[in-house]
Amino acid sequence: MHPKELHIADYTYDLPDEKVAKYPLAVRDASKLLIYSNGRIQEDNYRNIAAHIPHNSLVVYNQTKVVHARLLFQKATGGQIEVFCLEPGDEYADIQTAMLQKDSVRWKCMIGGASKWKHGMVLQLECPPHFTLSAEIVDRQSGSFTVQLSWDKEGVSFAEVLHHAGKVPLPPYLHREAEASDEERYQTIFAKEEGSVAAPTAGLHFTEHVVKSLDEKGIDKAMISLHVGAGTFKPVQSDTMLEHEMHAEWIEVDMATIEKLITEHNVIAVGTTSMRTLESLYWIGNKLFRGQQVHFAGIAVQQWDPYETEARASAFEALKSIQLYMQNNKLERIITRTRILIAPGYRFRIVSGLVTNFHQPQSTLLLLIAAFIGDDWRRVYEHALNNDFRFLSYGDGCLLWHNKPNVNS
Repeated sequence: MHPKELHIADYTYDLPDEKVAKYPLAVRDASKLLIYSNGRIQEDNYRNIAAHIPHNSLVVYNQTKVVHARLLFQKATGGQIEVFCLEPGDEYADIQTAMLQKDSVRWKCMIGGASKWKHGMVLQLECPPHFTLSAEIVDRQSGSFTVQLSWDKEGVSFAEVLHHAGKVPLPPYLHREAEASDEERYQTIFAKEEGSVAAPTAGLHFTEHVVKSLDEKGIDKAMISLHVGAGTFKPVQSDTMLEHEMHAEWIEVDMATIEKLITEHNVIAVGTTSMRTLESLYWIGNKLFRGQQVHFAGIAVQQWDPYETEARASAFEALKSIQLYMQNNKLERIITRTRILIAPGYRFRIVSGLVTNFHQPQSTLLLLIAAFIGDDWRRVYEHALNNDFRFLSYGDGCLLWHNKPNVNS
């Protein structure tokens, strides 16, 4: 079956609100860990995750950093309008370039109370330390708006503006406002590259102690960046996947990571974000291997590419093709966007293990889990629900091993 024909109603389960973790545990690595391998389910906690990963493995983390993407403007009449910054306008080469803009920037946003924002109206927000942020709608797209944001403090970057003016964008299903503790706890210890509007939540459980225990076992690590968009956690609204449009997300991978992926045959992705990045690399490399042009400046991997493109390259050949492309073009990193949809029917090329949280019903993230371990996703989620696991962003998680042989040679 082509994933276009999948009915999202087949990928649901009953998630009582009391199972959703509203706050993180006091200690990151105290979270429970469900381990799934070849149909067998075990329990442990994150502090001991190294015991469940073979020494000849490569663990890949997402080093994206969550930005203060929620901006709350007050109208002159007193009403509030929320501007949620999704991604930079199309005129910027990448997120980092847009983040470094001075004086003004254009950003694609969701707007709460958009009907109250009349054409030509400029909203203002007074921000510490002593500057004013102004916003004006300049374009309207399906589901979002392009907003011109400008500020009157010379030499200040948009990254600094967001830090002072915005709020931590906690997922709406937590049903609470961000608190001071979320400043630290809704970031991973790897957070470095600003650009996400949601945390790569599987990484929230990792501590220096856990990383050290992996190092001591001889387990290698690598970093990628996928800047998480709001669409990641959005439930699918259409009956079938044919009508669902995947959001595009920025990814960034350096040469050192490509070289490690070429030599390692047991790759564990920390989070679905790392998974989407790594599997997107295969399809980028497959295009290069076939002599096709890759649209790095736009969207390198489209939603249906894995299901409608001939996979001629092995994982090794695909990664070597990327390495050669980078060498020939004197690139230290590749930056592009991916719209990959990983759903049942997908054949995994790079990743053999996945560390992840428990996801919302009828979400593309749940489809990814079903693609990875098959129908056993129901057993895994049923076990978690019946054994006091905490769900969603601040909840517990699992280490899943792919049921089918990994194609990585």
